Amino acid sequence: MKVVDMHCDTISALLKKRRAGEIAGLRENNCHIDICRMRKGDYLLQNFALFVELGKCRDAWQEVQELLGLYEQEILKNRDDIAAVLSYDDIEKNRSEGKISAFLTVEEGGVCGGSLEKLRTLYKQGVRMMTLTWNYPNEIGYPNLSREQGEKRKDAEKNENPSARNQDILNYLNTPNVKDGLTQTGIAFVQEMEKLGMIVDVSHLSDAGFYDVYKSTKKPFVASHSNARAICPCVRNLSDDMIRKLAERGGVTGLNFCADFLTQVPPGVKNPGTIAAVVEHAKHIVSVGGMECLGLGSDFDGIDTHAELTGADQMERLADAFKKNGFTEGQIDKIFNGNVLRVYREVLL
Repeated sequence: MKVVDMHCDTISALLKKRRAGEIAGLRENNCHIDICRMRKGDYLLQNFALFVELGKCRDAWQEVQELLGLYEQEILKNRDDIAAVLSYDDIEKNRSEGKISAFLTVEEGGVCGGSLEKLRTLYKQGVRMMTLTWNYPNEIGYPNLSREQGEKRKDAEKNENPSARNQDILNYLNTPNVKDGLTQTGIAFVQEMEKLGMIVDVSHLSDAGFYDVYKSTKKPFVASHSNARAICPCVRNLSDDMIRKLAERGGVTGLNFCADFLTQVPPGVKNPGTIAAVVEHAKHIVSVGGMECLGLGSDFDGIDTHAELTGADQMERLADAFKKNGFTEGQIDKIFNGNVLRVYREVLL
């Protein structure tokens, strides 16, 4: 079963290792994703995010350029096995040559500093999808889980009353931002992205921002790594209405393997993650939005290791679980690759 995965943070993980003095590359490493593991997992395409944490770098644009340089270096070094995607035809070309496709994304629209010219530069550099926010407000809009609110969570964790402490933490995790959406700059950004043929990604974005994207665009957009809020109430997941709106627009949400976005456990309790929970989210999303709106968005190398899906080489285990839970081969094919490829075919220029 060919795998198309809409989100991983492997490039950022590799840069972090190199800065720590480790020798780390894309061919083989101790991350969740490398070329050897993707080969074993039967990958057709992997989205590689250039993830920038605004609160931990002095120059977000310089940081994204350094990540881009590492990505380009690794693609060139491993060109016999993997090749970049700039158009949908590139995916088919790579497939015919037996190569994995590398699809470049940016996770954190704030790297542009509100500049449409920098957005266009990213497109020229090969970026074909952008997550509008991470966990910080930026010139484009606001997230659901903000690091600013996270500081309040840290204060809550110091509360000596366990019940009150746990409730404060759950309030932080489960209360969506329904007030702060896209800015006027943000609206200009998503409209420019549509013109360019760059896919809009609403994972991490506030609820209000999601609906602003829906109102301000015409083409399919994605939630590259978000699950179902009805199954796990964390606001990083999508509400049923959001799933329906995404499906109506022809978009896709990618199943995220982060254990805390799959099942909510009491604060402080270890959450290892199960394949059964991934399947449960899949069943719900399909029941709400239909079979066409679901894909994969592992979040590998951006999350703690899932106990049962430990890396890219384990995807056959997930496919087997879908089969055992009543999904047909055709339905699994849509979830594992077909639905995302349809969006790419429609949006990429």
